[in-house]
Amino acid sequence: MASGKSWVIRVTAAFTALAVSTGCATGSGPDGGAAAHGPVAGDTGDATAGTAPSPGASAAPTAPQGPPGALPRPGEVGRIPRPQDGLPPVISSIPTKRKVVFLTIDDGWEQDPGFLAQVRDRRIPITAFVTRDAVEARGAADPTAQGGRFLGAGKWDYVRDLRDAGVPIENHTLTHPNLPALGYEGQRAEICGASKVIRKQAGSAPTLFRPPFGNQNGLTRKAATSCGVKALLLWTATVQPGGKIAYQVPDKKLRPGDVLLLHFRPNLSRDFRILVNKIKRRGFELGNLEAYLKAAIR
Repeated sequence: MASGKSWVIRVTAAFTALAVSTGCATGSGPDGGAAAHGPVAGDTGDATAGTAPSPGASAAPTAPQGPPGALPRPGEVGRIPRPQDGLPPVISSIPTKRKVVFLTIDDGWEQDPGFLAQVRDRRIPITAFVTRDAVEARGAADPTAQGGRFLGAGKWDYVRDLRDAGVPIENHTLTHPNLPALGYEGQRAEICGASKVIRKQAGSAPTLFRPPFGNQNGLTRKAATSCGVKALLLWTATVQPGGKIAYQVPDKKLRPGDVLLLHFRPNLSRDFRILVNKIKRRGFELGNLEAYLKAAIR
């Protein structure tokens, strides 16, 4: 397998050559309306247009600048109590009144170099919950991920590039099953197996876990504990095609401490750019989830 930087260069170069030779390209209620499934007016591409690094830029190392994203202020974050049963808490949002939200992304199918470039070059804080089968493009892709231009393009090299850009790599199971349908040992195999793969491929074991579909029970939390997980993270809103937000609250608006869920899907670079700009126009900051959780769980 080629190095993480080189695969981005090759993919970008391949699409540049193609352009020269040819001369040419689920949720309900997002933002209060139906989900969009087509290109956004005025947008010209789905992946690298305007965002992908040049080959020279990809090869240049970036000096560390500290953790990306807004960090909690003294006394800002409310306490998330530890459950009395001693198992990890299940968290959907961060207790804060500050206008800050948190971006998370699941699975790993569509490995878009334009998304990586935005996260790295604009220092956007995001936390990735990866599934082994998605990252390695094993078996049939999630139907909503099919048709992407970068399906499994970099595999674990892509994940390592995200890690090097400051993205925590967390656990989303090996195969994305409905965990409550499994017994304790089955759930533990999925969670611990994924933690082992992530530790091997990304260099450190995850401490956060997101159950597929958000489905979990007491056995899930027990199994996760045995795998070194400190908290289960759910979400308060999902991001749909076109960067639209599907809210889970009646007033259909962002709230301080919201956790947003994206997926590695086609048009990721374009949709992510639209989303980030939308959040900032609404006066919200993008928070460093790791720092906020550390302040909240005590």
